[in-house]
Amino acid sequence: MDFIDQVKALAARIPGQLEHIKTEAATRNALVEPFIRALGYDTSDLAEVVPEFGADLDVPGVPKNKKIDYGILKDGKPLILIECKCYNDKLNDGYKQLFYYAVATDCRIGVLTNGLIYRFYADLDKPNKLDESPFLELDMLNLKEPLLDELKCLTKSALNIPEMLTAANELKYVGGMLQILTSQLNEPSDEFVKFFFQQLCSGRVFAGSVKPQFAGFTKRAMKQFIREQINSILDASGIGSTSAIASKPLSEATEITSKEVNASDDSPGKPITSIVTTEEELEAFYIVKAILRDVAEPNRIFSRDVTTYFGVLLDNNNRKPICRFYFNSPQNKRLALFDKAGDDKQEEKVVIEQLDDIYKYADRLKKTVARYG
Repeated sequence: MDFIDQVKALAARIPGQLEHIKTEAATRNALVEPFIRALGYDTSDLAEVVPEFGADLDVPGVPKNKKIDYGILKDGKPLILIECKCYNDKLNDGYKQLFYYAVATDCRIGVLTNGLIYRFYADLDKPNKLDESPFLELDMLNLKEPLLDELKCLTKSALNIPEMLTAANELKYVGGMLQILTSQLNEPSDEFVKFFFQQLCSGRVFAGSVKPQFAGFTKRAMKQFIREQINSILDASGIGSTSAIASKPLSEATEITSKEVNASDDSPGKPITSIVTTEEELEAFYIVKAILRDVAEPNRIFSRDVTTYFGVLLDNNNRKPICRFYFNSPQNKRLALFDKAGDDKQEEKVVIEQLDDIYKYADRLKKTVARYG
């Protein structure tokens, strides 16, 4: 197995091991040493992997009885230093010791871990002084394969410290930007929201009720943008049922336009009225489109959100309702079906506990579409 496969296999075993791990030593033996071996280093070769590294070093700022748990060496020179904690300990401690040993040995890569979380540090800001923030954090219980790809530079077979440092510099700043974007997506700051406001509403005052209203618009716009980008990428790759998802994912009612924004002035007490389409409604819509892809082209399936329900239509025609979602009450979610003979407007509401329950009514949804031809 290659490095990525080995780490995945190690991660899969972790949940069953935790109840048997009681100490830091057990964490090192059961979790950390297998990870070192996955990197390609021989933990039984003391010329390559040295436990309790630094026994002969007098490092200022570090008590003499404190040693780094592992040093990975090449030609007697440490290339990677690893400090370990017990798996249930937080990684608040340990960085200082790692920092001082890196300074004393001119080591440019340090790792702080509890066997579940691996934090990778490098001396990107100042030579031979590890940065306070890691350039990469790996969670063994929530593996992200792109991060594993970045770590291949540290495997024995492909060890390339300059290449790793180049990648680390990019990861540090890209990771920081991702954190900022995630934060703004969840709770956009006034400055972030104001940027869009000024672009769209030149000359208007960013104050009063407009600020929280536009914050809501910003969150919706960002989420819609992300969905559209993902759909575009997946659609281009032809993966799975992408075509059932990518075509016009939002109804006109959910689009944020300058017309909607300008429908209100800046005075308090005059809110900007709009229909908010929830993530849950959109996910349900995607499920219906996926179900119907065998009986109708995806571009024939439309959504229309109104105040009381979220509707799914064939050919964007009000006379061809396929189903409706009544999700305004989280405790009483209902799916409305239209497969009964007779009046197309006559709906039958069924209770669903979770979105996957929609699949139970796949045949009835297909029957409805078949009736319209």
